[in-house]
Amino acid sequence: MSPPPPPPARVLTIRRPLILPRDGGHRLLRAVRGWLVRRVLVLGAVLVLLCMVQVWLRLQVMYVGYDLSAARKVQLRLEHEQRELDVELATLRDPGRLEDVARKRLGMTDPAKGQVVVLP
Repeated sequence: MSPPPPPPARVLTIRRPLILPRDGGHRLLRAVRGWLVRRVLVLGAVLVLLCMVQVWLRLQVMYVGYDLSAARKVQLRLEHEQRELDVELATLRDPGRLEDVARKRLGMTDPAKGQVVVLP
């Protein structure tokens, strides 16, 4: 058996125009440069826009944090006020205090026999 033939060698061919352009190829070079400059400018603008969006988002997070902190302070103040009002209500509903107010301010006395009627 004979060995397999070697693979064909790859040859890089560069095709050039037979006739140079009249302006020496500068028009194509200017077009490529213009395309590249436009692309870099657009990418730069997108990058600046993304940076601005990120800064805006960070500021929004900071403002929401401030609002949340203020709301928490209001909540704590209202909870404290609620506890104070609960204590005041319990004091006002105290049976001993109610009896004292009824006797002193309203001039009430204990009922006599026969004044209390129990309803069925």
